[in-house]
Amino acid sequence: MKLIKHILLPLVCASLLTPQVTAQSKPLDKIEAVVNQEVILSSDIIRMQEELQKRYQDSGKSLPSGDKLTRQILDKLISDRLQLQIAERIGLRINDAQLEQTLEEIAKNEGKTLEQYQDELLANGKNYSAFVDSIRNELTVNEIRQVQVRRRINISDQEVEQMVKRINEQGAKTTKYRFAHILLKVNKNGSAEQLQAIQQKAEQLTDKINSGTDISDLAIEFSQGPKSLEGGDWGWRSVNEIPTAFAGEFADKNPSKGELIGPFQTDLGIHIIKVLDKKGSENVMTEEVNARHILIKSNIILSDKKAEQLLVKYRQGIIDGTESFADLAKQHSQDPGSAVKGGELGWADPNMYVPEFRDLALSLPLGEISAPFRTMHGWHILQVMDKRESDTTEQATKQKAYGIIFKQRFPAEVYAWMNEIRQEAYIKINNPNYIIEAQ
Repeated sequence: MKLIKHILLPLVCASLLTPQVTAQSKPLDKIEAVVNQEVILSSDIIRMQEELQKRYQDSGKSLPSGDKLTRQILDKLISDRLQLQIAERIGLRINDAQLEQTLEEIAKNEGKTLEQYQDELLANGKNYSAFVDSIRNELTVNEIRQVQVRRRINISDQEVEQMVKRINEQGAKTTKYRFAHILLKVNKNGSAEQLQAIQQKAEQLTDKINSGTDISDLAIEFSQGPKSLEGGDWGWRSVNEIPTAFAGEFADKNPSKGELIGPFQTDLGIHIIKVLDKKGSENVMTEEVNARHILIKSNIILSDKKAEQLLVKYRQGIIDGTESFADLAKQHSQDPGSAVKGGELGWADPNMYVPEFRDLALSLPLGEISAPFRTMHGWHILQVMDKRESDTTEQATKQKAYGIIFKQRFPAEVYAWMNEIRQEAYIKINNPNYIIEAQ
């Protein structure tokens, strides 16, 4: 939906040449505001008002009425127009693949295919092309806001570390462990040979546990701790409820289920602990992939079909052995970051990729080259060279910490940025009743 229209000279001329207007003539659209070189019309406000009323009617909520609603709508239209102008100026545009994916999601949420959703809009007298334009504009506004505001938010490593500490402290309060414990007592007055013998015994027990021997059986037989007859099982305990002698091992290491701690020595003796279960905060285990790809983007000159055909040709050349994946990526891939490395993306969590790329990276057999497939970025062929399971708890916590800080600062920075671009713009609102005064 094009909310803003340029002033059309032919329309003005036609109005001057029209004979006397009759009572049945449709009045001309009224200019409500000018935003730099573009205008907002009454029809733009009416369309958004109708959409809002339908949306709120479906939700059972009510909207403000009269000039108050019109002021809010006009204010949003002005903000959107300013952001769209910036997007146009820097060349930011939502591509067709991303737009189509969003439209399909909208239809899916309504329990329909995109074709069914389109038919429903047309049956209700709606202009589908205008609807598509409105979605593209909305995506563009969101994207330009992210691009412009993100660069204004500087988050230091120290701030992230402080937030990580807070997250971990909060998690430690709610995390509970069930663990088995073996204690081999050490005589403080014993000889060095006796201590060495006990240490060797602890190493032997550790080797047995790592080889699959049940720690509970070993605890009953060898442990000199208070829970030896229970197989060393201390039951469920939070860090604050774990004996002081080894509580620090849990607080510092945040061990995962199945992890073996020790052997380690305290004043009581030598300890071996196995985490039998854990609830609350869990370690994040991620299947990472080491992949490479070649990306070809369609454009006005190169159609989708031609891009796909090129990748079919490249893929066959690689399979036949007449072409090198790395050489083709360096020469033809339009992903500059990976092209210089022969298409290699390095080890990564597949969830960082768009859905189509992620799903294929997880399902594709090692070494196999995929058939060409399309994402919002263009057409790809993909090869997964290796996979591994990694403990990404630390990275995930840092990412979460960064996200928390970013979300805390984002609204204020958006507000500041919007004020700045408004001050730099030419904005004229024709009806003084629609002007929103600064608070």
